[in-house]
Amino acid sequence: MNKNLAAIGGIIALLVIGGMVFYYPSDNLSTTDTTYKEPTDSTALSTGTANTSTTVTTTTTVRTATSIPLATTDQNVEPSGTTAVVTGTVTPNGAFTSYWYEYGATENLENKTSNQTVGSGYVSIPAPGYITGLSNKTKYYFRLVAENSVGRTAGSLYSFQTTSNNPTPVGSAPSAKTLSSNGVSRTSANLNGEVSPNRGLTQYWFEYGKTNNLGDTSSFTSIGNGSNNLSASAAVTNLAPATTYYFRLNAQNQFGTANGSILNFKTDGPAVTSPSVTTGNASDISTSDATLNGTVNANGAETKYWFEYSSDTLVGSILLSATEQVSVGAGTGVVSVDADITNLKPRTTHYFRLHAQNSAGIVKGSQVTFKTK
Repeated sequence: MNKNLAAIGGIIALLVIGGMVFYYPSDNLSTTDTTYKEPTDSTALSTGTANTSTTVTTTTTVRTATSIPLATTDQNVEPSGTTAVVTGTVTPNGAFTSYWYEYGATENLENKTSNQTVGSGYVSIPAPGYITGLSNKTKYYFRLVAENSVGRTAGSLYSFQTTSNNPTPVGSAPSAKTLSSNGVSRTSANLNGEVSPNRGLTQYWFEYGKTNNLGDTSSFTSIGNGSNNLSASAAVTNLAPATTYYFRLNAQNQFGTANGSILNFKTDGPAVTSPSVTTGNASDISTSDATLNGTVNANGAETKYWFEYSSDTLVGSILLSATEQVSVGAGTGVVSVDADITNLKPRTTHYFRLHAQNSAGIVKGSQVTFKTK
């Protein structure tokens, strides 16, 4: 969901809308039905009014190949005499995904809400729906359906009953407008936009990625329930230098989801290059200890270094040892590095070399020798 949802493994944010609880954990949609998966949970059909104390808990999904979306219907319903706010979650699984709710006075589900989109990421996204034109004091059945270019899936079937005891909620789905980015550097950028909550308690987030498919998400940010256009922004980090990124703003409240247009920006260059290393001479040599030395230039990308050493000339046999990996930062200058090693054999020739690694690769220095006393 950079606090983005790209941070995997937990609940990212909590939003309470109209008595309902949402849990939040980083185009060109094909309408061809390739697969339709009916619900298989025989206990999913509720025979009474939905339990309004049920909460939606989303889980993150490990990024894999593009696949059919996941759709989970939530029992939590907020009905009035003629409307109902329903909720669920959708995991797009790598392709632009739309969702809607099927509903009706029978299990045949004669009606559906309008399609809404939730992007192409790999995390579970809340999928609210607003059903109108219902009859008072009537039982209705509903379920969430999601579809992307790979296929379509349906969530479990539940029911609720309309009641005039609850007032009809006031408001409508938000609007979202993507604006140009700023503050672009080699590895970060600020994404911008405007959101109008339209009187519904609203949160927004940005999707971004190296293609129009996007795939990564920023964190969810609350923007209130006013009726004016408000500024929305998110700082994204860990970007690749000299790379074009695409992004858009999304906003959501209990009435639905809105998507801004897709814009792009290019991070500053140059592209990341492998670090430069030089193995130095050993120092402070005793009968069993020594200090290994060298220099590293990170070449502008976060880099770690370590030494490999052995009494074997191959420095790669089963006798190989290595020091702890240590960060040298992401600078562009030459930095002196060292590591202390112990438990060496006395009066023995030892071989060592310096290694360094960043996102562009691993580099090995030349092999140097020393002899313990």
